Amino acid sequence: MFRKVRKNFHKKKQQLQVPGQQALLSSDLDENLHVLRSMYQDCFDVVFKTFLIGGQTNAVLVYIDGLSNIVEIDNHVLTPLMSETEGRVRSLHELLEKKIHISKTKEIKTIVECIENISVGNPVLLVNQEECGIALGLSSWEKRSVEEPSAESVVRGPREGFVETIAINTSLLRRKIKSPALKMKSIKIGRYTDTLVVIVYMDGLADQTLIKEVENRLRRIEIDSVLESGYIEELIEDNPLSPFPQLLNTERPDVAAGNLLEGRVVILFDGTPFVLIAPITFFSLLQSPEDYYQRYMTSSIIRLLRFVFIVLSLVLPSIYVALLTFHHEMVPTTLLISIFSSRESVPFPALVEALMMEISFEALREAGVRLPKQVGAAISIVGALVIGQAAVQAGLVSAPMVIVVAITGIASFMVPHYSQGIALRMLRFPIMLLAGFLGLFGIMLAVITIVIHLCTLRSFGVPYLTPIAPMKGDELKDALIRAPWWKMNKRPHLTGEFNPYRQSSGQKPDPTQGGE
Repeated sequence: MFRKVRKNFHKKKQQLQVPGQQALLSSDLDENLHVLRSMYQDCFDVVFKTFLIGGQTNAVLVYIDGLSNIVEIDNHVLTPLMSETEGRVRSLHELLEKKIHISKTKEIKTIVECIENISVGNPVLLVNQEECGIALGLSSWEKRSVEEPSAESVVRGPREGFVETIAINTSLLRRKIKSPALKMKSIKIGRYTDTLVVIVYMDGLADQTLIKEVENRLRRIEIDSVLESGYIEELIEDNPLSPFPQLLNTERPDVAAGNLLEGRVVILFDGTPFVLIAPITFFSLLQSPEDYYQRYMTSSIIRLLRFVFIVLSLVLPSIYVALLTFHHEMVPTTLLISIFSSRESVPFPALVEALMMEISFEALREAGVRLPKQVGAAISIVGALVIGQAAVQAGLVSAPMVIVVAITGIASFMVPHYSQGIALRMLRFPIMLLAGFLGLFGIMLAVITIVIHLCTLRSFGVPYLTPIAPMKGDELKDALIRAPWWKMNKRPHLTGEFNPYRQSSGQKPDPTQGGE
């Protein structure tokens, strides 16, 4: 079945290709122009600038208006060639040496190479009686400036983030890691988008088996388009049916550099500021970049507080529903009387009440994200206050339920990464249903099922609950807490052979030794 689908895919791919695309360039300029014009038919922004070199030799410059630097084309290509005095072109190489002073040039010999270069903004120069062309590195388009990612802001740390241009993103990583050991491999994915994808790793730190596995998973992808890293994330993860993300996405160069230095692989995509990091663990998704910039005692306390509130965001509404539905004896009498007196006029059971409030809260949060930034936050906060208060006064929900849902919402905001937060929010609803039908037994059943599922997950072969399952004592220094830097001498052991030591021992400051 798989072979049949693959065969049909290749058949459709061949049908979509224009005849002659794989052919070599001809020495007849008119023949080359005929093929290119037929391929770019009805493309008003593709410019075919025909001119004479020295008033004698026919030539054409093909480029896309808006993707190429018109000023550089006029000054460094057209003006020198049209003012050529010899008239006849001896060779393209001689022409480049004498007249075209551009640092980035490439000789191309096929139609497909012409298409690839024109599509990325590099003008292609074709000359009559020459069986090859020259791609000129004069691409230029509007770029977003480097700024702080709005979804991953920190109090202390770098204020720069990745952008949609992959050349800028690779330069941001080079600025962080100034070593030739930083390697970058490029491939292209997408029949129509031909998206440039770059695999980044540290030679000597990343396992070669991991690098080959990442490359193999990317090369086997056959898809029409790649417009964002999310397209690829779903195609290369180990378990696509799991609600938990198995790759980390980030906009921060410092996060990407930190993971590279721990032996992980970073995948960059042209056209999106989000990069993918593999392999990861459950604890990687619960760590904030600011944990490593603040003092270790502060970071450890905040990280422990984060874990507590993440558990509350997952099970707090379910515990409230279970206690009010099945386990009244576990609630202190005074508190139980207060809760039931507030629920006296509520016509719904606790489960329905919790589902109504949670769905309303999630709808308000999603509306706040989709609305314009100027009014989004105000609408979500005001909406929650107004709807909550009105629902209590109308007797549809009780005040304790509003408090529980509010605490749950605040707790869910403590998850550093959005993808992990969505997974926990999704799991909250089935746990509430089990709590409404089975009580605390249903909650325990759900928690055990989630833990078993997490134990079976892998991220590029790495167990998802590393370093707790399997237990790795040395790596617990950066799991539930963040040990001081002078204690974290070793890198995490992910896969295969690795370079274990990131720094020498004995780095703890000793005030008795002064500056010696």
